[in-house]
Formats: sequence, structure tokens, C-alpha cells
Amino acid sequence: MTGEGTSTARPDGRVERGNRTRRLVLDRTVEIASVEGLEALSVGRLASDLGLSKSGVFALFGSKEEMQLATVREAGRVFADRVIRPSTQDPAGVLRVWRLCEAWLEYSRGRVFPGGCFFYEVIAEFDARPGPVHDAVVRAQRDWSAYVERTVAEARDVGELRADVDAPQLAFELIALMEAANGVAVLRGEETAYRRARVGIAARLRTVAADPLRVPQVP
Repeated sequence: MTGEGTSTARPDGRVERGNRTRRLVLDRTVEIASVEGLEALSVGRLASDLGLSKSGVFALFGSKEEMQLATVREAGRVFADRVIRPSTQDPAGVLRVWRLCEAWLEYSRGRVFPGGCFFYEVIAEFDARPGPVHDAVVRAQRDWSAYVERTVAEARDVGELRADVDAPQLAFELIALMEAANGVAVLRGEETAYRRARVGIAARLRTVAADPLRVPQVP
């Protein structure tokens, strides 16, 4: 309902253009960083790659560090869309653990980011470098580990994994297999590592599953 004295708000065209430009820039920064690292990002390079002005790119972030932080946040958003959300379609249980691992491996194999797993690359780059970017990468890694642990614990709590399963330990092992597959596949340009990871994950889950037949066979 509208009445006298009211007006319909219209979006500011400059704001919308700025948002589109920011999305365009972040699409490019995550691509670059997944292959070359966050230090490879620069205002000049982005302006040249995207046909934008340097001042326009700089105005989006204000500093290289903020550009790096925004890139980490954008990568986290994409990761959640491609890995976390699909796994929530299954109820808590061993199949949900399996589907989560499958989603991660497909995220790497499908090159959602050109360099494979974005966080695998930037963790190696910033693991021993203190500062806000390091802290952001640590938070992202901890959140992922905690999510895998929680998914395992939920499967245990509903009785689909043995009651004595150490959730943090099992999560660590599953993540190690996934990251190993990503590292080998990106380095060698081959996909056999993904199948090896699937075989290893399935075998490990069968050792702790209340009903090993609930774990899918790897073709």
C-alpha cells in the first residue's frame, strides 16, 4: 500500500555498477590466487586483465591486504556453495560423510578454481606468515576441519559409526586423503589420485561403520 508523501526507492545505479565490478574483480582474484597465490594479486594486473582503471580497482578495496582478505572470503563463499551445501541434502550418517568427501574431491577435480583447491594453495603460502591474511586462512581451515569433525560426530551419534570413533582423528585422516589427491592431481595433471582417495576413504569408513554395507563401493 502506498499513500501521499511516499516514494518508491530506486537502487543507486552507481552502487549496482560498483557491486558488479567488485564481483567481476573477485572472480578474477580467486582464479589468480588459486594458481599463483595471493601475493600475485595487484591492482595493475587486475586492471589490465579486466579492462578497468587502476583507480577503479583500488577504490574497491583500498589496499592489497584488503583485496587478499576479500579474495579469501569469496573463495570461502564458493567453497560453501560447492562442497558444504550439497552435503546437507543427506541426513546425518555415514552416507553424509561419504557425500561430503565426494563433494570435496569433485570440487578439486572439476577445477572450480583453476589451481585445484584454493585453500590448499594459500595455506602453503601463508602458513608461517603472521598477519590478518594468515589469520583469515587459519579460520577457514579450522572451520572446514570442524565441519568434517561435526559431520563424523553426528554419524557416530545416530549409530551409523561405531561409538568409539574418535571424530577429530577420523576427520583428520579423511581430509589428509582429500588434500593428497588434490596435490598429486594438480602437480601431475592426472586424475587417478582422486580414485585412490575415494578407495582410501571408503575403506577407512568401512572399518568404523556400524554397517559397512552402507558405504558405497568405488567403481
